[in-house]
Amino acid sequence: MILYLLRRVLNYVILTVIASCGAYMLASATMNPTYPLEQRHPRPPQSTIDSLRDAWGVNPDVPLIERTWTWFTGVLHGDFGLGVNNHPVADALFSRAGVSLQLLLIGSILGAVLGVVLGVWGAVRQYRASDQVVTYGSYFIIAMPTYVLAYVLMLIAIFVNSVLGFHLLAFVGQYSADQPAGFFPQLWDRATHLFLPTLVLVLGAAASYSRYQRSAMLDVLGSDYIRTARAKGLLRGRALVRHGVRVALIPMSTYFAYSFGLLVTGATILEIVFSWHGMGELSVISIQKEDVNSIAGSTFFVAVLILCSSTLSEVLNAALDPRVRR
Repeated sequence: MILYLLRRVLNYVILTVIASCGAYMLASATMNPTYPLEQRHPRPPQSTIDSLRDAWGVNPDVPLIERTWTWFTGVLHGDFGLGVNNHPVADALFSRAGVSLQLLLIGSILGAVLGVVLGVWGAVRQYRASDQVVTYGSYFIIAMPTYVLAYVLMLIAIFVNSVLGFHLLAFVGQYSADQPAGFFPQLWDRATHLFLPTLVLVLGAAASYSRYQRSAMLDVLGSDYIRTARAKGLLRGRALVRHGVRVALIPMSTYFAYSFGLLVTGATILEIVFSWHGMGELSVISIQKEDVNSIAGSTFFVAVLILCSSTLSEVLNAALDPRVRR
């Protein structure tokens, strides 16, 4: 199993390098962040513009392959180049990565667990009232765009705050401008700001996971080994948990890796809606400013997250399926 995982991780590392370098090459070949400087009156000296082009990786006089190699070797040493504000991109990545990971880690874990539980529950109680409620609710959330769901929850939070007479649920920024003193008051303040964006991610992920898990579980319920386990005297609940759920989770482990990319996209939209200064906001601002190094750095961050989620998916798949371990 170790060799299997090493091969898979090596494949994901190669794909991460290709995705990051491809993003850099595409941005460097098509974008011109020095255009506003070129339109100034008076125009800055050409030497100044050329030096900025070299620093920002968009000098057309340097071959694209050479620019990409310079950027990639810098990344290997932790240097992602300079942004259009002439500050190191690495500093922006490290400061914003923690902000995005708060949403992604909590949202992905809670969403996956809740989705699996709802999917199993719906399959076991097929066509009953509880299954119908989960099914219609899931399709309703899946059909709703992420930003619409975010604004609906914001309106609900405003109503709840007005009824209670104080701000129980906050939806702007990561923390209040006037943070209270003390560890626990500050922790509560952060939690109130984290609740709504995390809830949006959890609901979206749970709705999607529940549909796949319900379908996989229904296929398992009619399997011969479930009937055999019941015929040998194993209780229905224990047979489902011990033999059914474990087998039904195998395709879900693969789906987790591919759905994580959609979760990253949803987090990008939520960071803008809820005014969180994370990687999603950095990506949008970088594209608007044609900041090549920041775009490549953001792509590298997302690629590493996909690498980690894919590796975790392979580990879960190997743990659930003995055929993979052999």
